[in-house]
Amino acid sequence: MAFILIMPRQGNTVESCIIVDWKINEGDDVTDETIVCEVETDKATFEIPAGSAGKVLKILCNAGDDVPVLSPIAVIGASGENWQDLLENTSRKDAEPVRQTQRSQSNEKENINTSDNKNNSSQEEINQTTSSIFGVNQMSDAQNSNSDKFISPRARNLAEKEALSPETVPGTGPEGRIIERDVLAALEQRPGMTAAAKAAAAKVAGAKAMPFQGTGIGGRVTTNDIASFSAAGITSSYKDKEPIQDTFTETPIRGIRKVISDRMLKSLAETAQFTLNASAPVSRLQDIRTRLKTTDYLPEEFKSLKITVNDLILFAVSRILPRFSYMNVHKTGDTIKTFNMVHLGLAVDTPRGLMVPVIRNADLLSLAQISSEVKRLAASCQNGTAKPDELSGSTFTVTNLGSLGITSFTPVLNTPEVAILGVCGIEMKPIASSVNECCCKCAPHIGFSLTINHQVVDGAPAARFLKALCDAVADIDLLLAAG
Repeated sequence: MAFILIMPRQGNTVESCIIVDWKINEGDDVTDETIVCEVETDKATFEIPAGSAGKVLKILCNAGDDVPVLSPIAVIGASGENWQDLLENTSRKDAEPVRQTQRSQSNEKENINTSDNKNNSSQEEINQTTSSIFGVNQMSDAQNSNSDKFISPRARNLAEKEALSPETVPGTGPEGRIIERDVLAALEQRPGMTAAAKAAAAKVAGAKAMPFQGTGIGGRVTTNDIASFSAAGITSSYKDKEPIQDTFTETPIRGIRKVISDRMLKSLAETAQFTLNASAPVSRLQDIRTRLKTTDYLPEEFKSLKITVNDLILFAVSRILPRFSYMNVHKTGDTIKTFNMVHLGLAVDTPRGLMVPVIRNADLLSLAQISSEVKRLAASCQNGTAKPDELSGSTFTVTNLGSLGITSFTPVLNTPEVAILGVCGIEMKPIASSVNECCCKCAPHIGFSLTINHQVVDGAPAARFLKALCDAVADIDLLLAAG
């Protein structure tokens, strides 16, 4: 019996996964452990095994599709096996609860009273649900007789409303299906039309041909243009001519980029963010970093860690935060949760977008342990192998843009945290060479940008924390000695 491979659930909060790449093709033989595809969530990248031995009979989703969890993505079985009935039965079982919910919502809003309207609405919902959940393109006989192309219900309704023939629209959906964005793209290339012209165009040969430019105001197509165009028997369409407009590429926001987008907007909308800026001398910090790299008597495993400026800053933060417990909290609704341990979030720039792995119990780790954990977590984020539990639970976040030459910026809170520290670049700043002298000398300083949630932390307490951190960085050798 054919086996329907579904998109597995990668955690309780994951609702969909993006198929990054298929590792197999239709017709390939697989075992139950063969990796068939690689998928991406807002957290990390995972590989999906076949789950059953046999031949790949059908791949139901394309690479790049954002597929809901527990939805069919492929069919595996024996050659010549009738898998369509199995998929259709699975579709009906899973689509029915969704269809009933949609019908109930539709009845409440539109007060549908006739049985004919209910049947039509139900059929439309079934088509939409089956297409979106199972990736199976279904069309009625009447639709198939009008066009050889698959078209989604939303795209078809929009095309009919705008008097646009689906036969003139190239599909970019699964298996060449026409979806709403294809119709919108075609409408952007079409000249403007009056309402009367749209109504007239809908009656003219399915509006397969359309004047490239009308005689109305601003080049809008009028009913006279439609009549003249139809009478002349012209078969070319506006798509045959070069549109006079700039070209562009549309990229849907999805996956981790969508998660980042939603979280940043929510953070700014739901918190009162306030940023303080300060700097600390780093002569001693730079000296220690150099000595850690060059001293011969240090153990080789310690020297191989290649302690960075960021490692030393993270160590300082982990030691200062426990003294300012009001900075190491979460705000959820009207509740403030204060943590006894420091779980440092580390902002990591990856090809997939910004990720924030967590250094657990950072206040108990040595400098070497923090450095080692930073490198391990950053590497797992870069190659997409970070685990979901490594990307949640931080109580305070540090983000570093200093290596890019940034001298000051406004970090955005990683809610529900109430504070985030931005580490900036190192600059030379003048300082008095002596208390009794008027002359100055220059010394390297590192900048810090601290954003707080003013709903929880006031400016003065936040400034005290930032001053204590600057003092600790200035005397980093004493902080390291104290452990």
